[in-house]
Amino acid sequence: MIRTDRAARISLTVVAATGVVIAGLLTPQLAGAAPLAPAVSAPAAAAASSSGPSTVLRTAAKPKPKKYANCTAINKVYPHGVGKKGAKDKVRGSTKRVTNFTVDSATYKLNSKSDRDKDGIACEKR
Repeated sequence: MIRTDRAARISLTVVAATGVVIAGLLTPQLAGAAPLAPAVSAPAAAAASSSGPSTVLRTAAKPKPKKYANCTAINKVYPHGVGKKGAKDKVRGSTKRVTNFTVDSATYKLNSKSDRDKDGIACEKR
């Protein structure tokens, strides 16, 4: 998803198929123009390379694989369920497949008891 604000800063968010979220804020600078105020916090700006562009990318921390008590607990961390690589939602009739589940084979293996239809996705939910 790409968004711009009134200061011409560009917000970029990418969600990989593995569920990893990469987000950044780009501040374009015209040649000869004074630098714009940083669009990120001071700690984040300090982490950026001083020789490269002033773009800071942050990745959301991936939860450590663990066994959950039930689907309610799984869906708090993985809102659309968690599945193994290559899994496809099993559906009947004209129901649409859930495709936005998180792919994490280790977490799925620990919680495969919650995959009632044995399609490789535990606790899938729209």
